[in-house]
Amino acid sequence: MQLQTENVILVDSNDIEIGQMEKIEAHQKALLHRAFSVFIFNNKSQILLQKRNVDKYHSGGLWTNTCCGHPRPGESIDIAANRRLFEEMGFNTKLQKKFVFTYKADLENGIFENEIDHVFYGNFNSYPEPNPLEVSEWKFEDWATVIHDVRKNPQKYTVWFRICIEKIDVKN
Repeated sequence: MQLQTENVILVDSNDIEIGQMEKIEAHQKALLHRAFSVFIFNNKSQILLQKRNVDKYHSGGLWTNTCCGHPRPGESIDIAANRRLFEEMGFNTKLQKKFVFTYKADLENGIFENEIDHVFYGNFNSYPEPNPLEVSEWKFEDWATVIHDVRKNPQKYTVWFRICIEKIDVKN
């Protein structure tokens, strides 16, 4: 089986597109590119977390926000976030862009994150149907419990989630 090549959008520090590159190569070269993170909450203000499949090319087996990814060349960030939410978690809901942040991190196996990350919130009160190639487990969790556990056990969570949670406002 041949893996499909996926390109990311390379950007400058102002999030202006400057090119495209194959996703793995961009992560190996630590080049700045556009990304998004989706945070889904239910009516109890609990967050829907996913545990990444252990076979993911990085951060496998770690807990993180509901979904994340990269827009494809020519795809708007909001369309990409909705697409990926359905691909990973098996549902659609209205998403609202809340903020943007930039981060850089050395992961494992020669992979680096260097992303301008657009963060979206949404609401969902049912059961997701996650793609098992992407997600090994999921749970709704109280926000205060998540914050406490991330601080106590940061190694169980993805680097972008650990950075991003300080900016999350569950009441907004």
